[in-house]
Amino acid sequence: MTVYLVLILAGLAAGALNAVAGGGTFLSFPALVWTGVPPIMANATATLAALPGYLGSAWAFRADIRRGRGLPVRLVLMVSAAGGILGAALLLVTPNAVFSGIVPWLLAFATAAFAFGPAITRQVARAGRGAPGLPQSAAVLLAVTTYGGYFNGGVGILLLAAFGLIGLTDLKEMNGLKNLVSSVLSAVSVAVYVAAGLIVWKQALVLGAASAVGGYIGAALSRRIHNVKAIRVFITLVGATMSLAFFLQ
Repeated sequence: MTVYLVLILAGLAAGALNAVAGGGTFLSFPALVWTGVPPIMANATATLAALPGYLGSAWAFRADIRRGRGLPVRLVLMVSAAGGILGAALLLVTPNAVFSGIVPWLLAFATAAFAFGPAITRQVARAGRGAPGLPQSAAVLLAVTTYGGYFNGGVGILLLAAFGLIGLTDLKEMNGLKNLVSSVLSAVSVAVYVAAGLIVWKQALVLGAASAVGGYIGAALSRRIHNVKAIRVFITLVGATMSLAFFLQ
């Protein structure tokens, strides 16, 4: 019962955080590891649990994606699928012991990206760089989606920073593309994880259901929350604490 209670609380909090500002993986992944799930399987299961929220957000932003004049949606879909498959394949060939050693660095990197990503994106936008060509844009997107297929933590803010580097400036379009890319890369990587038997289904169902409820609550509360900066500081502290805990472990 303690295990399921921890998963429910972590899922509720992760879903709410993802709806408001992102960073839910900082709670869902460590919770799965704490319950005894090996790190690679915990990473795969946390990605599956986050997928319904990505799909719902992508659907909510569908009009902004269609109106966007940035990257061609077909190219985004193809590169996202390729990156998700490539990242998942890299995870499959990574031994558990090696991944356990990488996890603290991945969490620390995701925390830093979450903390400084928005500032970097704003700086790139202010710099007014011309948009690179489609091959360069596709290469940047492929690198980020490969990371997302390998480890889901912090992928949303990395995508926003990548879109800023690519030259996009419309925040609604960027958010729409972010959710679309997250949905596609997570869906294909989860398909690889399922085929490889990496999903812990009992924990996935509990965590996923709780995340969906938390996401609904978070979406409702987000309209009443005005101090999003304080929430981002809180999530950054959570990520830093989890990173330190994994380093010590």
